[in-house]
Amino acid sequence: MRFTRSRTVLAAVGLALSVSSLAACGNAGQSDSGSVDVKVDENAAKNFDAGTRMKELADSGKITIGVKYDQPGIGFKGATDDAPKGFDPEMGKVLAASLGIKPENITWKETISDNREPFLQKGEVDLVLASYSITDDRRKVVGQAGPYYVTGQQLLVKKGSPIKSVDDIKGKEVCSVTGSTSLENVEAKGAKPRGFDTYSECRDQVVSGTVDSMTTDGAILLGYAAEDPDNLEVVGKPFSEERYGIGYSKDSPEMCQWITDTIKKAEDDGTWAKAFEATLGKSGVDTPEPPAMDKCA
Repeated sequence: MRFTRSRTVLAAVGLALSVSSLAACGNAGQSDSGSVDVKVDENAAKNFDAGTRMKELADSGKITIGVKYDQPGIGFKGATDDAPKGFDPEMGKVLAASLGIKPENITWKETISDNREPFLQKGEVDLVLASYSITDDRRKVVGQAGPYYVTGQQLLVKKGSPIKSVDDIKGKEVCSVTGSTSLENVEAKGAKPRGFDTYSECRDQVVSGTVDSMTTDGAILLGYAAEDPDNLEVVGKPFSEERYGIGYSKDSPEMCQWITDTIKKAEDDGTWAKAFEATLGKSGVDTPEPPAMDKCA
């Protein structure tokens, strides 16, 4: 959902090539959540034309990718983790692998909602995979390929809750992050909105039963449900739409087709679905069909 105070919190997704089986007891965002086996193209540099950003990255053997560190199942890095985990980092590994870059040669840079465009414009990162919704305004200043995942505002509840859809929240207390349009949307549906500084605070109130439900983008909620599938679940159909894209510099427009082709390959060979099942799918939700991707300009 977009913030009324110049902040945007969304969420996200992706993976490809080879994904090893994850332990059934693993939790999204935790160090025991499993491993990913990515096949690196050892001869990648020959696949790209001279002068392209892909060729430069392939020749250098390294890449910097901006991701979130605080969204379980999407992009999360615990205090003892060597690298972030989740849907977005796995997609980053896949893109890097197509450039011949091994996971250990990826520099991960924590990226919050407010600095995604500046990081790309200043060259501090090569790609941004940080629950990054595609918008016309963003595409005026940075490149965005995708969408590789489509989500929307949903509800997180305790299992067994009588709330099954947005139609059931009238008169109920529903929380989200203070200042977000998520709260405005549920208030318009008749709910009693409650704002908190962080998503984790809001989630804790749902677990304790202090509030009836939490609301924001479904991808974020799936990450929390995947952490605690015995107690939490995401309910109802999305009642908004957010299309997640991968950010790159407008100085390198050729990156769009490379990103699009790499993701499309992952979708076609089934590894996109494996990625979802290994991360956000641990919440118990059915694996969705991948969305149609925009054509590159």
